[in-house]
Amino acid sequence: MASLFSGRILIRNNSDQDEVETEAELSRRLENRLVLLFFGAGACPQCQAFAPVLKDFFVRLTDEFYVVRAAQLALIYVSQDPTEEQQDLFLRDMPEKWLFLPFHDDLRRDLGRQFSVRRLPAVVVLKPGGDVLTSDATDEIQRLGPACFANWQEAAELLDRSFLQPEDLDEPARRSITEPLRRRKYRVDREAGRGRGRSSHDSGDPGDAGARAELWW
Repeated sequence: MASLFSGRILIRNNSDQDEVETEAELSRRLENRLVLLFFGAGACPQCQAFAPVLKDFFVRLTDEFYVVRAAQLALIYVSQDPTEEQQDLFLRDMPEKWLFLPFHDDLRRDLGRQFSVRRLPAVVVLKPGGDVLTSDATDEIQRLGPACFANWQEAAELLDRSFLQPEDLDEPARRSITEPLRRRKYRVDREAGRGRGRSSHDSGDPGDAGARAELWW
């Protein structure tokens, strides 16, 4: 899978926008994982409506608040935004574990052609070896939510990572006797933060994502 982005820069969607600098780090983030290529644009109303759905889908599979061990899943935002400012604005409220291509990288367009993306939003699901598992999982994610992953995992014959060496990348912290109290506080703090920090990205009705924006190259 890492070979698809070999020689390219991928950026983490954190506050510092750290680059994935080495081939080894890139391989660790992508190998033995299902990789979602999310084709979208901030100027696309359908993408704005779908983004909160995809965000919730990803978080519920990878955030330790919901799961003890993150799913073997990676997401790369393949921006179709007309400006870098719109790309940054769209990513602002998305998960920090998302990766994205630099705005100036022509691979953003090339991937759309390679995977025959014609409408936005689109989510291409790739097996660890790079083969296409689902050409567009947008509707499936909206209908089934995180349950999709179990189906994909079985279809991709994904090697259970619990038999692999632990990864520093997303290994959960060792549990302690105080963890239930900390998790309860985390739940309260998070729910309060959601009420204060809800952005315009979350205001779209997910049902509106049924109408898809045409994409041309």
